[in-house]
Amino acid sequence: MKNRSFLTTFLLFAFLSAFGQTQPSVFKNLKFRFIGPEGNRTIAMAGVPGDPMTTYIGAASGGLWKTSDGGISWDPIFDDQDVSSIGSLAITPTNPEILWVGTGETFVIRPAHAMGDGIYKSEDGGKTWKNMGLEKTGRIGRVLVHPTNPNIVYAAALGHTYGPQQERGVYKTTDGGKTWNRIFFVDENTGAAELAMDPKNPDRLLVGMWSIHINTWGLNSGGPGGGVYRTLDGGDTWEPLSKNGLPGGEDHPVGKTAVATSHSNPNIVYALFEIDSPSLYRSEDFGDTWILQTRNHDIAERAPYYTRMAISTEDPNELYFASVKFSISKDGGKTIESGYSAGGDNHDIWVDPTNADRLMVAHDGGASISMNHGKTFQRIVLPIAQMYHVAVDDKIPYNVFGNRQDGYSYMGPSNSKQGYIPLGLWKGVGGCESGFAQPDPFDNDIVWSGCYDGGLQRYNVKTGHARDVRVWPEAGYGWEPGKLKYRWHWNFPLAFSPHTKHRVYVGSQ
Repeated sequence: MKNRSFLTTFLLFAFLSAFGQTQPSVFKNLKFRFIGPEGNRTIAMAGVPGDPMTTYIGAASGGLWKTSDGGISWDPIFDDQDVSSIGSLAITPTNPEILWVGTGETFVIRPAHAMGDGIYKSEDGGKTWKNMGLEKTGRIGRVLVHPTNPNIVYAAALGHTYGPQQERGVYKTTDGGKTWNRIFFVDENTGAAELAMDPKNPDRLLVGMWSIHINTWGLNSGGPGGGVYRTLDGGDTWEPLSKNGLPGGEDHPVGKTAVATSHSNPNIVYALFEIDSPSLYRSEDFGDTWILQTRNHDIAERAPYYTRMAISTEDPNELYFASVKFSISKDGGKTIESGYSAGGDNHDIWVDPTNADRLMVAHDGGASISMNHGKTFQRIVLPIAQMYHVAVDDKIPYNVFGNRQDGYSYMGPSNSKQGYIPLGLWKGVGGCESGFAQPDPFDNDIVWSGCYDGGLQRYNVKTGHARDVRVWPEAGYGWEPGKLKYRWHWNFPLAFSPHTKHRVYVGSQ
């Protein structure tokens, strides 16, 4: 097999050499320029405590961004690295110039999420970076730094999620990232979804474990390894808190699990479970005993894509939940208020430990920052649009086409008379947020735009009319994959025949 692979590679290079190959030097004077459309998904956010001027935003697949002027301007500070998905951020409490980034996306509901390549460290506020290992973990959803010892760092590794894997669980370094030890592991199908630390006694930690497997036609969330586990000695020993009344284990398996520790009263902790109905539990003794607070569906809709919470740093009874809606509880989770204007499809929440009025939320529309305890939010939109594919037509100037995650199937110009490309010149061309948007090579005014679950539309640029031409006239919403006649990938392929005009091919299964 290796010989065959080598022969194929050799012949390919021989073919390219014989028939001409573009040299990199041809492009040495070309530079990328932003042409649109509007950006979207952020999944990690943190600020320097006590410094409202300095904030970091991590994109799902658009790198890491920093502001030093309170959000007026933002600079990309991770573009020189080999990975663009920022799953988690941590600022060292004793030195805010030391930053940690865990890569890979952990809000996963489809087989099209950006992968990471380990954990990175910067010692100069993000000017330079070094990969510090854990390359095989795939996805790191939380990094925590010891409050007084900057050399002690914990990382919650979910794994690549596409099959059994050893590189999952909780990792710890005591030498600033030079070496790592896996200090907690359940099994090869279960990774760490969330990690919480007692800021006053950092040897006490809680971890939310998640059994997760994604394949091309679906996602299996939940298993006996999931649930909340606790250490009281910095990770030397761990115990499952299912023995203390929480769901989890063989008898009561759970899906994605979140944990949170109160900054002002660390004995008060919370656990949120993906289960038959989302379940929020509260403990006032760091996990010895638990009380079920609510089963409100708003706090964990589409649990694999969300299931994260935060606690006000001044009030242990005030909780924030990241889900489809941004929700708040002010009575320890007994009642939930939803519909706040922070954003939609929310992923990460950060509250300043020195000023609880400073609240930030990362979501699918960008990010939101509040300086008045959530009464109003400043919306941050960065040039980080997640585009699944790109195509161009033959017009002059040519147009660019693509599908943006959590947005539309877009069409926009490659140039304009204004000297730049206003966002208003981008427009929808049928389809939806996933797959392909491609102009017919024999008639550029006809655009074929895909959508998840086999959706497909034929859009006429001149008339603005979109016609549904779905291959199989039955959507797969709510069906078990095994019972569907045709299963459609989130990004099912679409291609044109180069020989026969207007002939289009799409693929399923």
